[in-house]
Amino acid sequence: MKCPYCGSTSTQVKDSRPTEDHAAIRRRRICGDCEGRFTTYERVQLREMWVLKRSGRRVPFEREKLRRSLEIALRKRPFDNEQIEALASRIVRTLEQTGESEIPSRLIGTTVMEALKELDDVAYVRFASVYKNFREARDFEEVLDELTSEASETRS
Repeated sequence: MKCPYCGSTSTQVKDSRPTEDHAAIRRRRICGDCEGRFTTYERVQLREMWVLKRSGRRVPFEREKLRRSLEIALRKRPFDNEQIEALASRIVRTLEQTGESEIPSRLIGTTVMEALKELDDVAYVRFASVYKNFREARDFEEVLDELTSEASETRS
């Protein structure tokens, strides 16, 4: 494994353990040259997935891009890295279970929104505002009204 700090390939694994959801192996590593410490994750990849963009372009699926989106949506919310990693794994598994190697970007977006809606209303609204390209305060009101009505239905 290449050191992210100095680029050296003389790194060693110091500790390995499964993640909380057992979907990956977390490895703590140290660089033999600069002594930098970093973490890597090893996980099963069932198939190579491609994203079909609205424009018709086809690009490789990037799990890290999904994870960054989740981190942004969950920023300053009560969730740690392990929980975000588990959520990303769950979303990727859901997408893999479609059996398709080409996933429409629309499906990825709705899958993320559904997962965030179950987890945290604030993160859901944050993600929805970017995904649905909110332009006005009314756009936020509509999503908040939807959440409020769903919450009152579950209480009834």
